[in-house]
Amino acid sequence: MKLIKTTFFSALITFIRIASGFVAGKVVATLTGASGVAIIGAFVNFITIVLTFANGAINTGVIKYTAENNQTESKLKSLFSTALKISIYCSGFTGIILLSCSSILSDWIFKTEAYSGPIGLLGLTIVFYSLNTLLISILNGKGEIKIYTIVNGLGSVVGLILTIVLVWFYKIKGALYAMVLAQSIVFFVTVFLISKSSWFSYDYFRQKFDRSIAVKLSHYSLMAIISAIVVPLSQIILRNIIIDKIGINQAGYWQGMMRISDGYLMLITTALSTYYLPKLSSLNSNIEIRKEIFKGYSILIPTVFIGCCIIYFLRFIIIRILYTPDFLIMEKLFIWQMAGDFLKICAWILSYLMLAKAMTKIFIITEIIFSLSYVFLGYFFIGQYNLVGISMAFALNYLIYLLVMALIFKKLLFKTALGANESQ
Repeated sequence: MKLIKTTFFSALITFIRIASGFVAGKVVATLTGASGVAIIGAFVNFITIVLTFANGAINTGVIKYTAENNQTESKLKSLFSTALKISIYCSGFTGIILLSCSSILSDWIFKTEAYSGPIGLLGLTIVFYSLNTLLISILNGKGEIKIYTIVNGLGSVVGLILTIVLVWFYKIKGALYAMVLAQSIVFFVTVFLISKSSWFSYDYFRQKFDRSIAVKLSHYSLMAIISAIVVPLSQIILRNIIIDKIGINQAGYWQGMMRISDGYLMLITTALSTYYLPKLSSLNSNIEIRKEIFKGYSILIPTVFIGCCIIYFLRFIIIRILYTPDFLIMEKLFIWQMAGDFLKICAWILSYLMLAKAMTKIFIITEIIFSLSYVFLGYFFIGQYNLVGISMAFALNYLIYLLVMALIFKKLLFKTALGANESQ
């Protein structure tokens, strides 16, 4: 079963990422404290937004159309060539903005101009970051999971090494530089590995710009841009709310909780992006789609539930291993965070169908609404319950999101034909 095979390789990627990320997190927490963890989290959100614009927000579209046209060489050549040009143009424009506005952006994100250097370096290297992301999307769409695993694993290891070295010498600023440099360095390794693939030819990237393909990709660009703006922005706003109401160290504890949550869920989210998105994109029959959805629930949901239980019962040990004793205060966040994580994956298995079938309007509306609701719920619950309120808001927000996803796809789930106009 390809889902199981993909999940295995996803587990390998996840293990490497978790090990690298948590070791790096331990180094950052030990040398810079909770405030350093909060600053790193803000930069992660910023890079997410910037990278989306730097490659034209076409990653999801590239995965979908690569999977759909995997047996048609001429269509793949037009797709890859057009995607390459979009990535180069967009990353060049984005890089200029980052270089010219580095001090302004540093002041907006970190409340100081002290970190304009890493932002400027991001502007110089963003083209490599962008192209590496494009090539990884192509590997994903073609189902070359082994090379995909190597590239992602190597990126995590390089990031870990750079983080340890640079944080040791330059503290928080060093961690920011490491985040910028890691994926840019890995780009050259990705090019080398892809060039050795049996299908590879430089002709795939030398065709003329295809306007019709660009229009198709633009639907995914719009979805990706909205998601890349509202999701990280909501976290930035919530982080600032925590800082204003209860302090920057409390924001660091929340960021530490989010790192744990994102870390162990990588197994599932990687399986969703590497298996489900290409698979659902290639299916046209409602019966096949429904079968794939329920297969995902039968395999992934028990895994998530067991993972959440293990993480919760080992929470004290996990905090001591990954952070410092000062972070033990975040223990009270776990019960609500685990509940939210479980509901999140339940909802995402359905929400990936919106991406696979280009349900642009519904996707954008739900992304905006639930990012806003997360901020409003967070603001209210933080005021009522202090730090634990942010995790309570997280769980409640994803409960509502799951109910909405079930409502949107009730016809599909209950064996009624999915309307033809619903995918528009």
